[in-house]
Amino acid sequence: GYLNLEVDLDSGKRSSRQLALREWLCRLTGAESATAVNNNAAATVIVLRTVARGKEVVISRGQLIEIGGSFRIPDIMGVSGAILREVGTTNITRLSDYEQAIGPNTGALLQVHTSNYRISGFTKSVPLAELAALGKKYGLPVIDDIGSGALVDLARFGLQGEPMARASIAAGADLVLFSGDKLLGGPQAGIIAGRKEWIQKIEKDPLMRAFRLDKMTLAALEATLRLYLHEEHALREVPVLRMLGTPLEELRRRAEGLAEQLRGLAGLAAVTATEDIAYVGGGSLPDQGLKSWVVEIEADSLSDAELARRLRLGTPAVMARLRGGKLVLDVRTIFTYQEGPLIEAVRNALRI
Repeated sequence: GYLNLEVDLDSGKRSSRQLALREWLCRLTGAESATAVNNNAAATVIVLRTVARGKEVVISRGQLIEIGGSFRIPDIMGVSGAILREVGTTNITRLSDYEQAIGPNTGALLQVHTSNYRISGFTKSVPLAELAALGKKYGLPVIDDIGSGALVDLARFGLQGEPMARASIAAGADLVLFSGDKLLGGPQAGIIAGRKEWIQKIEKDPLMRAFRLDKMTLAALEATLRLYLHEEHALREVPVLRMLGTPLEELRRRAEGLAEQLRGLAGLAAVTATEDIAYVGGGSLPDQGLKSWVVEIEADSLSDAELARRLRLGTPAVMARLRGGKLVLDVRTIFTYQEGPLIEAVRNALRI
């Protein structure tokens, strides 16, 4: 097919491939401008390179996170050319710690959401609005890396503490970074939203061409963002939000129905539907569970590990949990239209 990737249809002239994406991101976050690269680590690199190459970036010691694959914030900062200046302690960082670290070679203040772990107990951190005010006082940009990038408030699902991009912009962050997949539910991408002057500088960096999104990812991300223009539409159509929002009573009914159908398969010794706890995963909300319903199955002559292996290698592939010698299927992660293929996948896996 055809795609107006870098063409302004109004003028017929060449334009930015980010044009449509920018419009939706600004509407959804309240930012002056926005752009996107191929993942959030790339977003961090190009932002720090643009804003603070050769200068110190002040960050709380408790926010020096490591994400999947052993990628660490200090290493990413090093690649960007920025100089790490950590302040505070693992559990306590005060506004005065940031202020005392500011000097003639300070380039930016950075806040990073600890998306895949929590520090609890005797702890203190600086609210973003206070950090933004400090940055404004000293003429320093404040960067907020919020990680998973929720565009709707997850508190409606009983999940607390996940930052929202719009709230970060409203609190005064100059640049907000977040993922296009994960909780946003689109393709892998690193989204940068914030002040127009910084976005323009970022897009002129030579690395932008190496980090830019391809046309298919741009199309998928734009389609996902369009769903968020009407929040109720996003809650119905974005798969991850639909999973999080499925009522517990509906999950119970479906789990019991699925269990009843699975009991008719030869080769199963036991099938049970029971209430359980699900976790979001993907480096988000590590300390919060969500009530769910699961189906636990045991095979006559296959171990739980062998049954799980066969399901993973089948068509369609099925990823299940193992617990106490049983294979666990969480109904919250199964859509209604997938129940038939799932039953057939289990049937095929049981064949010796």
